Amino acid sequence: MWENQYGKKDIKSMTLPQLQEELAAMGEKSFRAGQLFQWMHQKLVRDYDSMTNLPGELRGRLAEGYACSCLRQVRVQESRVDGTKKFLFALEDGHVVESVWMRYRHGNSVCVSSQVGCRMGCRFCASTLGGLVRGLLPGEMLDQIYAISLLTGERVSNVVVMGTGEPLDNYDSLLQFLRILTDEKGLHISARNITVSTCGLVPEMRRLAEEKLPITLALSLHAATDEKRRSLMPVANRYSIAQLMEACGYYFARTGRRITFEYSLVGGVNDTREDARLLAGLAGPLNCHVNLIPVNPVREREYVQSDAGRIQAFKNLLEKNGINVTIRREMGRDIDGACGQLRRSYMQEE
Repeated sequence: MWENQYGKKDIKSMTLPQLQEELAAMGEKSFRAGQLFQWMHQKLVRDYDSMTNLPGELRGRLAEGYACSCLRQVRVQESRVDGTKKFLFALEDGHVVESVWMRYRHGNSVCVSSQVGCRMGCRFCASTLGGLVRGLLPGEMLDQIYAISLLTGERVSNVVVMGTGEPLDNYDSLLQFLRILTDEKGLHISARNITVSTCGLVPEMRRLAEEKLPITLALSLHAATDEKRRSLMPVANRYSIAQLMEACGYYFARTGRRITFEYSLVGGVNDTREDARLLAGLAGPLNCHVNLIPVNPVREREYVQSDAGRIQAFKNLLEKNGINVTIRREMGRDIDGACGQLRRSYMQEE
C-alpha cells in the first residue's frame, strides 16, 4: 500500500476499492469510502475537518493514522506573454516539484511532475542536473492538478505527464495516478485527454501497451540516429532506435493509439536536412505524429535553439515526406520555461 516518507499510508493515493478495504478493516461501512473518495478527488477538499458528512470520530482516526498528500505553493510565475503559470510546490518532506498551467482554446492543460529530480541525464534538460531524489506518490501527482484547480479557480480538461522525472521510471505510481484521475467518481478526466511522456524505457513501454489505456504516449526521440541520440540522451546507450521503433509499433498494435514523437530542435546538433530525412524514414512506417520543440535554453548547458528559418525548413521537409507534424507553441518562455529551471533556481537560492 502507498506510504509516504514517514511510513504513513497516503489515503489520497488509494483507489476507491482500496479505500473500501481500508475502511472495512477499521470497522466502517463501505459507503464511507465513497464519501471520502468524493471529498478528496471531486470536491478537492484538503483536510478531514471539512468532510462534514463523515462522523467526527472517523475524521479523527483518519487524521491520526493516515497522510493525505496536500502540496503547498511555494512560488508561482505568470507569463506576461500568454498567461501560462508555473507553480513550485513543496511536498510534506520539504522537497519541491514544478507544475505548469496552460490555457488553450480547447481547454486548460496542466503539466505534472512524476519524480523529485530525474536520473535519465538528458543533456538539454535542467530537471536531471541534481539527479533523482525519489518518485512521487500517486496522491502527490494528483494534488498538483487539484491544487492548481483550486488556485486558478478553473477546470482542468487536459493533463500531460511531462514535468520533472521519467514517468515510466515511476511506473506503479503512474498507473495508480491514471486510474484515480480517470475515475468517474473523481475528476473523471478522459484518458484520451492525457499524455504520458517517456525518454524511451522499452520494457515499460511494452508493459504500458498491455494496459490498453486510451492515453497518448509521447516518445522523447530528439535524434534519428543512435550515435546522435546517445550524445543527447544517456538512455540511448541502453535501448537502440530500432528497439524503440519496435516498441512503438507494439504499443500501437495493442492500443490503437497513435504515438507522438517529441523532437527538440537543438541548433547545429539535430536540425539539418539529413536529420529531417532520417526522421521521416523512422516516422513514415508508423502511425505517428511528430511534435517539433524549439529547445528551451538551459543556463548550465551549451545548447541553443535552432533559428526560425531552420525550424520551418525542417517541418516542411517532413511534410513533403507525408509526415503529420506540428511545431509546439512556446508557452511561458519568459518564466523559466525549461523543465526543472524554476525548481533549480529555488534550490540554489535556498
